[in-house]
Amino acid sequence: MFKGQVVEFIRRKSFMIFACLAAACLGAAAQTGGVDKPPIVLGQSVALTGPNAPMAAPFARGARLYFARLNLAGGVDGQRVELVTVDDAGEPSRTLANTQRFLDEGVLALFGYYGSPQVIGAYPTIKASDAILFGPMASADELRGPVYANVYSMRPGFSEEAAAVTRHVDMLGARRLVILHGPDSESLFALDSAQRTTTAMGANLLASLPLEQVGSALEKKPQAVLVLGDATSAGKGIRALRAQGFRGPIYGFSNTGEGLLAEQLGAAGSGVVVVRVTPKPDHARTALVRELMADAAAARLKPDVYLLEGYLAARALTEALRVAVRKPPLNAAGLREAIEGLSNLDVGGVRVHFDGERVGSRRVDLSLIDGQGRVRE
Repeated sequence: MFKGQVVEFIRRKSFMIFACLAAACLGAAAQTGGVDKPPIVLGQSVALTGPNAPMAAPFARGARLYFARLNLAGGVDGQRVELVTVDDAGEPSRTLANTQRFLDEGVLALFGYYGSPQVIGAYPTIKASDAILFGPMASADELRGPVYANVYSMRPGFSEEAAAVTRHVDMLGARRLVILHGPDSESLFALDSAQRTTTAMGANLLASLPLEQVGSALEKKPQAVLVLGDATSAGKGIRALRAQGFRGPIYGFSNTGEGLLAEQLGAAGSGVVVVRVTPKPDHARTALVRELMADAAAARLKPDVYLLEGYLAARALTEALRVAVRKPPLNAAGLREAIEGLSNLDVGGVRVHFDGERVGSRRVDLSLIDGQGRVRE
């Protein structure tokens, strides 16, 4: 049976914390009724280990927090949602293998993958099956193009992040820009988008250099620096920039991880601006954030942008599931139609709009790290 196979798959992967969380959700759902209906099963491949885990694992936990809330309230028309999460350690080959297993087991949809290289690596199998991948935490622009028609994103692409940075640089009058970038594939996707967008918008891009070449970058006499990399590599680059006397604005994309970067830098992060594609996760201005804060507190978790992004993606997919179950049978085609019909939907104070597009949110905000290593708007 499918359920037994999935449980064995998780057991072999040794992710007992996720299996236990899933079991808790199922038990809670059973208490609310609807146990006679089959569950809605989603497959998620993310980096629970490896260098991407500090962002990917909280993203997965955020989705689980929302689905736990949903199942406690009776699920979707009495059907609980099971999110089966397995590790790929950030390796595209493992993402592909996980995806094939999910599809062989018959999950309704794929959900909440992490990383552009991982999504691209798994896509041939996704496309061949006509399965849907909803809400990946992946920002490569090409995933939003016609080639990846089965991917529905809940975050804008890197080009939109680059545009927000370029506008801010221009507002400050700091038009001489240098980009420092890491060697990983996600950073190289970001670099390509940043180069195209900043130059198209009129910024004077002096050079694009590896993160190790801080001295060469400063020889160009930039007025602003965009640092592309994960929190660890970007943090080293930013510290080197400050140590070598650069006092101008420094920027990072959302894949840098604002909270992780702030922790890495402390006071050295003063004046660093990082792109954020969600509301601020610890400001209870919207119903969505208030719900997250309550659920995170109950689970003894600290709200952050990664947790919130997973929570928001789960909430948005649930709205599509509510529509799809009204037009049985519930299948990939019906879910696709339901997603594409989400138009100007208010999801706890966050706008979700597909309706002819495959990007449900184009929100881009900027966060500032202050002299105490805190993230501010």
